[in-house]
Formats: sequence, structure tokens, C-alpha cells
Amino acid sequence: MLGVAAAARMAPFFFLGILSGSIADWLERRTLLWFSTLGGILVSSVMAAMLLSGATHVWAVIGLVAASGCVFAFVLTTREAYTVDIVGPQHSLNGLSLDSMAMQVGGVVGAILSGALIHAVGPGWQYVAIGIAYAVSAAVLLGIGKVGQADSPRREPVLTNLAGHLQLIGSNRILLTLMVLASITEVFGFTHLTLLPVFAKEVLGVGPVGLGFMTAVRQGGALIGLFFLANLRDFQSKGLLMLGLAFGFGAGMMLFSWATNLLLFLLVLAVVNACAMAVDTLYKTLMQENVTDEQRGRAMGSWVLSVGAAPVGHVGIGGLAGVLGAPGALLVNGAVLSIVSLTVVAGLPRIRRLP
Repeated sequence: MLGVAAAARMAPFFFLGILSGSIADWLERRTLLWFSTLGGILVSSVMAAMLLSGATHVWAVIGLVAASGCVFAFVLTTREAYTVDIVGPQHSLNGLSLDSMAMQVGGVVGAILSGALIHAVGPGWQYVAIGIAYAVSAAVLLGIGKVGQADSPRREPVLTNLAGHLQLIGSNRILLTLMVLASITEVFGFTHLTLLPVFAKEVLGVGPVGLGFMTAVRQGGALIGLFFLANLRDFQSKGLLMLGLAFGFGAGMMLFSWATNLLLFLLVLAVVNACAMAVDTLYKTLMQENVTDEQRGRAMGSWVLSVGAAPVGHVGIGGLAGVLGAPGALLVNGAVLSIVSLTVVAGLPRIRRLP
């Protein structure tokens, strides 16, 4: 049922990616982000009330988890486009890198605080804290200006945007290629996180404490990769860098097969996640840089749609691990990711040369 809940949270990314992008190009983005944040307050409040009252049922919980996935699909789409609104297209790589760094830091702090709250007062009060965090976010948004450095996009009706989104995907080959690459990276790359508990228990024999260190190193590696991108300024070889990082992501996953020593495993884990977060940020950056201002919401909706392919990868890597073991599964997935990256470098020079 935990697996069903995880799939329920990710599924809205796939089904709402196009819709969220179309709405983000129709409604003023700060306003849409504010309303999405209110949706987070509502879902968290209902979950808190249900848990605190004891009136819980597994399908009600899963339904609320799916609702939180719907909220987050809109939040992600709108926030990424609004970030570029604030910093301007010329600083999109730096702005999106800082945005991802904030998510990573927030994830570490949030995980620690959530664990402490659940241990001390239970999960119901943890959801109260989540609702308060959403409320603080909504208050911060009210203090941010509506217009940033980007040109104000021309607003069209949402149905027109929806049809235009499908036309954009069909006509913009660069965007479509980046979507496919992002999906492949999500399915064959990011799903390595699913097997970390297996490595901790069955391969390295380190137990929960070791898994905690692995999680910390993973987040630290991601921050290093994002810090590197944030300091590149207006880098002009983003396509080649993106494919190089994707290759490094896959090659690092292959090294997991030989990393039976904990220190070596942690080193590889840090490098893999530095490449992972950096390449994901480059996908988002290049998607926004290769569309017009009024299409940037749709570009981020396309990225959310690509990320929504993740459940396929989680199921696939679980099946592979059952047959080949966790190291064998990562060896296969890493090889696929590396081969795809080399193939794109050799066969799609237009992607390789993206500035």
C-alpha cells in the first residue's frame, strides 16, 4: 500500500503536466502559485483533521496523497516558470539552480523536523506543521512583485493554450527531444533512490544508521551539483554539458555494482546525485530557453509530464532487482542511460550544440 501511495502522488504529474502548463501561461503566475499554495493548506488541513480524530482509512489517506500530488504538479510547473520571470531568461540557469538548491535544503530540514514531530506528537501534528509552512509560503508570495525581469507574456484563453501546448510539443522538436531525454533519465536514473534501503541492508550491511548517512550524502552531492550550475552564469554550452552529466549519471550508477565498500559507495552516491540534480536543472533550463515567454508555463508543464513517467521506472527497477539483485539492476539502468547519452551526442548535433 506504501507503493500504491507513492504512485498516487506521482501519477498527477503525468496527467496534469499539460493542463498545469497551459494554465500557467493563461493566469498570472504569482497568482496561480498563490492559489496552488492555498490548495496545499487545504489538503494538509484535511489530512491533519483525519489523523488527529483517528478516523483514518487507507484509501482516504491515498486519496489525500493523490490530491497533494495534484497540488504539487501545479506548484512545480508554476514556480519554475515564475523563477525565470523573476531573474530573466539570461539568468535562467542560475535562478533554477538556486530554486533546486532551496528544495534540497528544505528537504533535509523538513525530513529532520518531520521525523522529530512524528516521534514526539504523531503524524497528525506534523500535517498541521505542513499546513503552517504552506501558509507562510502564501504570505511570502503576497510580498513578491508580479513582474520580474522577463517580458510580460501575452495571455490567451486556457483552452487555446491547451491546444497550443499539444501543437508546441508536436512542432518544437527540441522541446520534444528534451522531454524524451528527461523521461529516460527519470525512468532509468532517478529510480536508483528506490534501491538505497536494499543496498544499506543487504549489500553493505549498515542498517538504518548507514541509510541515514547515505541519505545525507545523497543530498550533499545534489547541492554540490546545483552549486556548480548556479555559478556558471550565462554558460553557452548547456547542451553538451547536459549530455555529459547524463553520461556521468549513468556511469556512476554502473559503478554501484563494484562499490561494496561503504566509503566508496558514499563517494559514488555523491557524484551520481550531483550529476542527477544538475542534469535535471539543465533540462528545465533548456526547455524554457527554447520557447517564447508566453510558452514557458507550457514548457514546464512538459517537464512535469516527463517527470510523471517515474512510476514506470520504479516498477521496472524493482522487477530487475528481483531478478538480478540491486547492483545488477543499477548496472543495467546505468548502462542504458549512458548509451542513450552517447547516442544523442553522436546522432543529434542540434541538441549537443544548444547554447
